[in-house]
Amino acid sequence: MTHVAYFDDESCVLDEFRALTSQTLDAAAVPSAQAITQNIPIYDTPSLAPKLSEASKRRALLAEWGWVLGQGPGVLVLRAAYKDLGVIDAASAAYEAIIAREKAQGGAQADHFATAGANDRVWNSLQKLCMVDPMVFARYFGNPALAAVCEAWLGPGYQMTAQVNLVRPGGQAQTAHRDYHLGFQSGEVAAQFPAHVHDLSPVMTLQGAIAHCDMPVESGPTKLLLYSQLYRPGYMAYRRDDFRAYFEERFVQLPLSKGDAVFFNPAL
Repeated sequence: MTHVAYFDDESCVLDEFRALTSQTLDAAAVPSAQAITQNIPIYDTPSLAPKLSEASKRRALLAEWGWVLGQGPGVLVLRAAYKDLGVIDAASAAYEAIIAREKAQGGAQADHFATAGANDRVWNSLQKLCMVDPMVFARYFGNPALAAVCEAWLGPGYQMTAQVNLVRPGGQAQTAHRDYHLGFQSGEVAAQFPAHVHDLSPVMTLQGAIAHCDMPVESGPTKLLLYSQLYRPGYMAYRRDDFRAYFEERFVQLPLSKGDAVFFNPAL
């Protein structure tokens, strides 16, 4: 096998990418999943409580989640991650108040994809919620299932950050991309990092989202191209027109219910 020290535009071969992203998830690889929908394992969070409370079973579940996020489809869904929807409602009310206050103080917040003001954003929402309502903060972020999936990918001692993204009707959809760290760099900057840093970047963060309302496909849940995190030159490839066109042909979207959570590899 040829050693690759750096990735560039010429490293990207669509046929290789197509082969990686055409895999089908074997149900035997995700024994704790309640179902598999569009190749995505779905977990019933309340029924996982006994596994999360017993050390050996918890370790096995975390190992399963780590495999899903790394070598599997790259995404998993926790159904009913919040059994008490009152926590979601309380956090939503606090965030809506923060949005109103920030608009009154300084106008529209910037956005990565949409025009500023098209959607509503709360940056650093974790700290802001804690300052506004510490009790709601503790109930919202002190979710044992969320802690478990974060540990499955990042290990203990991880740090959490959060942002609110309130998408308005007619808002611009996000385009194909990879996320922080290297995904936020320009192609020229990303190409300066050795290939092993491209391999390292996805294991430094985990992406997740919590549904504060029912989210049918028509509402625009995140587009996902399963198994795409396995493509090593992906931080270069996602900028190419041929890869973007393939993404638009093959992405999947999964409807979410209020209180559900989805977690995915940042290189997906």
